[in-house]
Amino acid sequence: MTEEQGAAGGGDGGLGERERAVLAVERRSWPGPGAKERAVREGLGLSPTRYYQLLNALLDDPRALAHDPVTVNRLRRVRAEKRQRR
Repeated sequence: MTEEQGAAGGGDGGLGERERAVLAVERRSWPGPGAKERAVREGLGLSPTRYYQLLNALLDDPRALAHDPVTVNRLRRVRAEKRQRR
């Protein structure tokens, strides 16, 4: 197990702190452009690119769905709509 997996896994089969924080960011509404990216950089210490990589992986993780089904299902619908438009 890598360090990232250990820190992210939470040990109990649930989501790690970082994954829960990513979902919490997605639950919020943001006042304008740049606010979310600033919160990601300052609050999570992640680049926006890495943040969206983690978020996209979370959308396929059954633990994320169990933790926050409303947010995960909403984001899955948005992702599917974007894929259809391409």
